[in-house]
This record gives sequence, C-alpha cells and structure tokens, in this order.
Amino acid sequence: MSRRALLAEGVGSFFLFACVIGSGIMASNLAQGNDAIALLGNTLATGAILFVLITMLGPVSGAHFNPAVTLVMASRGDIGWRVAGAYVLVQIAFGILGAWAAHLMFDLPTLQLSVKARTGLGQWAGEAIATFGLILTILGTARHRPHWVPASVALYITAAYWFTSSTSFANPAITLARSLSDTFAGIAPHDVPLFVMAQLVGAGLAAVIGRILFDD
Repeated sequence: MSRRALLAEGVGSFFLFACVIGSGIMASNLAQGNDAIALLGNTLATGAILFVLITMLGPVSGAHFNPAVTLVMASRGDIGWRVAGAYVLVQIAFGILGAWAAHLMFDLPTLQLSVKARTGLGQWAGEAIATFGLILTILGTARHRPHWVPASVALYITAAYWFTSSTSFANPAITLARSLSDTFAGIAPHDVPLFVMAQLVGAGLAAVIGRILFDD
C-alpha cells in the first residue's frame, strides 16, 4: 500500500471538504439571506476545487476523495479491498479535519452538530441519482477520455448541485463531515444514514450500468 497514495487521498479530502463547508459559510455570510446566491457561490467553489484536486492528485491516488468511488473501484478490481478500506478511513478522517478547519477559518466553534433537516423520498432520490451520475461520469470518461476526468467530474458536480433536490452530496464521507457542521452545507446527523444508503444504491447501480456501457 502506497503511503503517498494515502496522503494524496487525505490531502484531497481535506481541501475538498474544507472548500464545500467553507465556501458555504462564506456564501451564506455574503448572500444576506438569498439562498440561490449562496448556493451559486458554494457550487462554483466546489466545482473549481474538484478540477484542481483531481488534476493534481489523480496521478498519485486516483483522486477518489469519496468512499462510493473507492468501493466501486475495488469492486471492479482496480484497487484491492485492503487499500480501499484504508482509503475510506483516510477520506473520513481528513475530511472531518477539513470541516473543522473551515470552522476555524470563520471563527466558529470547532465541534458542532448540524440541525439542518434533509430527509424525505425526494432528497433520497436526489442523492441516489446524483451518485449514480457521478460514478457513471467517472467510469465513462476514464474509459474513453481519461484526460477529461477532472473537467468532467467538476462540471458534473456543478450541474448536479442544481438539478438534484439534495444539492448532490454524492459522497458518504462528506455527508458525515457535513453533519458535524451547523452551517449552510450541513445535514442533521439523524438524516445521514438514509442519505448514505441512497448514495450506495446509486453507486452500485452505476457500477452495473457502467460495466455494460463501457467495459469490453
């Protein structure tokens, strides 16, 4: 197992999660109650950081930053299950550090629990669809246009923030981290399990469809 790859997953998760939560805080502070403007700021920052992180760290670790992506890659045999387990632990641990760093930068209490409700069939369907699309984007682009993966993922998430009811978390680790942030990007802890279940269902379905569409 490459320590360099684990470090890349950690650094990438840290900056991705710090960006999602930090840009949400900044956008909310500046939007003066206009949620559409706040979401737009949050979206642009997330899409931008994804492009940078995947371009920079993709050659080192694959730039997963997401347990759903890691589990799909392990199921396809692209990485071993032992490596996948280590990736997931690093993604969660460094991602939570990223959330805490965002709180520190904006002079907020480090330890928080979100009270923002995100539940219901529409939200769960949104997460399943968002994750399905993300995995399919990765598999298809990596197969046919590998140099376009950073742009494709960044643009997909930018779009999915707006066309899905859940604003496209599409990542079990960031869902957990966002439950520890009572800010614009937060989610109440008791809503996390069904969000994650929906994400894993979407990822599993995308793995099956992706094999049919893209594998020889």
